[in-house]
Amino acid sequence: MKIGFIGCGNMASAMIGGILNKGLYKKEEILASNPTEEEKRRSEERLGIYITLDNKEVVQKSEILVLSVKPQFYQEVLDEIRDVVREGQILISIAPGKTVGWLEERLGKEKKIVRVMPNTPALVGEGMTGACANENVSEEEMKQVCEILDSFGKTEVVPERLMDAVVAVSGSSPAYVFLFIEAMADAAVSEGMPRQQAYKFAAQAVLGSAKMVLESGRHPGDLKDMVCSPGGTTIEAVRRLEKDGFRSAVIEAMKVCVEKSKNM
Repeated sequence: MKIGFIGCGNMASAMIGGILNKGLYKKEEILASNPTEEEKRRSEERLGIYITLDNKEVVQKSEILVLSVKPQFYQEVLDEIRDVVREGQILISIAPGKTVGWLEERLGKEKKIVRVMPNTPALVGEGMTGACANENVSEEEMKQVCEILDSFGKTEVVPERLMDAVVAVSGSSPAYVFLFIEAMADAAVSEGMPRQQAYKFAAQAVLGSAKMVLESGRHPGDLKDMVCSPGGTTIEAVRRLEKDGFRSAVIEAMKVCVEKSKNM
C-alpha cells in the first residue's frame, strides 16, 4: 500500500519523516508532488522518496492521499485531481477551515475523507493532531490513519465541531509559545544573560512544565501553586502577569484564531 502527499512542504516533510522513523512505510511506498523542479530536487535530497511534478500521478499511485497544500490552493488542486480520485481511497486533509462537507461537495459524498490538524512540533516528533472523519471511513481505516498521525506525535479524535478549537489550541499555538519563549529570553538578556543561554533556559522551562502537565495528571493551576511560595518571587511575577491581562490576552488571541479558521 502506498501513501502519497500532494505538496511536500514543512508539514508534509514532518509527517513523512515520522512515518519513515516508525517504519510504517518504506521509502519506495511513499511519493509526493512539488510544484517546481527546484523544490522537487530539495525534497528528493532531504527525504529520499519519489517526488513528481504531477499531482494526478500521486493520486493514481496512492491508496492513502494526503492533501498538504495551503488552504488558498485547495480549490485549484481539487479541480485538478477530482477526476482521478477513486472510491475506496482515503483522503486526509490538513487545511484549517476546509470542512468535511466542503470537501465532499467537491469530491463526492461517497469519498472517504479524514480531516486533520497537525502542528509544527511534528518536525521533532512531538506534534499534536486533532482528527475527524466522514461516515465512509471505517473504524479500522481511522485506526490506520491515527497510527500514521501518531508516528510524529500524539493524536486525538474529536467531533468536527471542535476542529476550529483544535486549530487555536494546538495548530497555531506553537507561535504563541515561541513568542513567550522569546519574551522570557529577552528579559533574561536585559539582566545580562547571553542570548543563546537565555533561549536554552526559557525553552527548557517550557518543555519541562509541559511534561509535568502531561505526565502528572494534575491541574495546571495546582502545578502553578506549587511554584508560588507565600511572599515569594513567583507569585509576584504571576500577580503582574494577571494585572497586565496575560490570561485574557491568550484567550482573546485564540478566539480570533478560531474565527479566522471558520472563515477560511
